[in-house]
Amino acid sequence: MIERLRVSGARLTDRLTEPWHQTFYTLMTTAMRGVCFTFGRYQVIGVAHVPRGGPLIVVSNHLNNADPPLLGAAIPRRIRFMAKQELFEGKAGALYRWFGAFPVRRFEADLAALRQAQQILKDGGVLGMFPEGHRSDGKGLGPPHPGTELVALRTGAPLLPVGITGTEAVRTPKVLLQRPRIRVVIGEPFHLTGSRRITAEQVRDGTEEIMHQIAALLPAQYRGIYADGGAAHRDNATHRRPMPRAGVAHPETVPETR
Repeated sequence: MIERLRVSGARLTDRLTEPWHQTFYTLMTTAMRGVCFTFGRYQVIGVAHVPRGGPLIVVSNHLNNADPPLLGAAIPRRIRFMAKQELFEGKAGALYRWFGAFPVRRFEADLAALRQAQQILKDGGVLGMFPEGHRSDGKGLGPPHPGTELVALRTGAPLLPVGITGTEAVRTPKVLLQRPRIRVVIGEPFHLTGSRRITAEQVRDGTEEIMHQIAALLPAQYRGIYADGGAAHRDNATHRRPMPRAGVAHPETVPETR
């Protein structure tokens, strides 16, 4: 009951603040695009892969706190990001909320966050998630946290893999004078295969497939534990299938969030 009230409150807040959030998001992503083109060697590849409408989950590696507005600048649709709860607890928390992000409690089953993510997709929106759950600072892909694949399996929404390079070098404004090379590569959308009964094995395999798709868009030095091309993991991963119309999964072995 408490979780349902939280989600209802979040929906009401979204409706009341949507115009301001949309304006702030546009300002932030436009400013990011301007900074990248002015002070960096900025390149975006694969924009044509972004579906023009319908539910979509954007999944990416995570190098820097600037990655969310960078993705917003590169992808021509508004993205609602799921971000760790800790980011909303400090003075900067309001900025994340204005940007349209919403919190998730890591390392536990946060049903409120899961419901909100599902509602965004149900409304035909775009959800942004970083499967690693934290910044790698350029050290390469690390072990992912479960969650992204569960949302994908439950909603049937397609996933859009993105590989970001170069933002790990942007630690202070002074770095911009060196014109860092920032690259965003957008892959092709894909679906996770699944059955009506979502199992722990299916969630694990889905997680691996997502990470393989992201790693394939990155140079070898950014792939981390997936530097071998995912050969050791691919045997247990799910495979891509043609994109059908997004449906709704029917999980029986995961916590109910409706």
